Amino acid sequence: MAGQADRTNGTSGDPGASGGAGGSDGPDRRAERKARLARWEATFAQWKAVASRYALVPLRLFLGVTFVYAAFDKLTDSAFFAADGSGSIGETMRAVRDSSAIPGLVDLALKNPSGFGYAIAFGELAVGIGTLLGLYARVAALGGALISLSLWLTVSWQVNPYYLGNDLAYLMAWLPLLLAGASVLSVDRLLADRRRRTR
Repeated sequence: MAGQADRTNGTSGDPGASGGAGGSDGPDRRAERKARLARWEATFAQWKAVASRYALVPLRLFLGVTFVYAAFDKLTDSAFFAADGSGSIGETMRAVRDSSAIPGLVDLALKNPSGFGYAIAFGELAVGIGTLLGLYARVAALGGALISLSLWLTVSWQVNPYYLGNDLAYLMAWLPLLLAGASVLSVDRLLADRRRRTR
C-alpha cells in the first residue's frame, strides 16, 4: 500500500512539474521570438535607409558611362562630323528633317553640321563626367536632359511606337537626377560638407 501510494504520488506530481516548467518556458520563448523579430525589423530598416540613400547611384553610373562612351564614339569617328557622306551628322539630319517635330531645329543644325556634331559630342562628354563625379550634378542632369530632348524631337521623333525610341527614355532618366542631384558619393557633397565646416 505504501509503495502504491508512493507510486501514485510520484505519478501525479510529474504532470504538475512538467506543466510548471512549460509554463515558465512559454513566456521566455515568446520574449525571445519578439526580440528576434525586433532585431530583424531593425536590420531591415537600416538596409532600407541605405538603399533609399544610394538609390540613384546606379542611374548616375549608367547615364554617366553611357554619355562618356557616346562622346568618345563620336569624337573618334571622323566621318561623323562631315557635312555629308555615310554615317555623317549632316546626312542624319537631312534624313530626319521632314519627320522631325521641329524642322527648324534641324535646319539650324544643317547650317553647320560639323559644329553641331562637335557641340553634341563635347556636351555629352561634359555631362557624362559631371554625372560620374557628381560635380554640379543638377547642371549636368539638365544638360543631359536637353541633349536627349533635342535628339528626341529630331532624330527619334519618327519612331513609332514612341517607346521604341531611346532618346525619350534617356530624357525621363535624367529627370530624377535633375530633381535630386547627387547627395552621396559626389564632389557636390564634399564641397557642401566643406562649406558647413568653414562656417
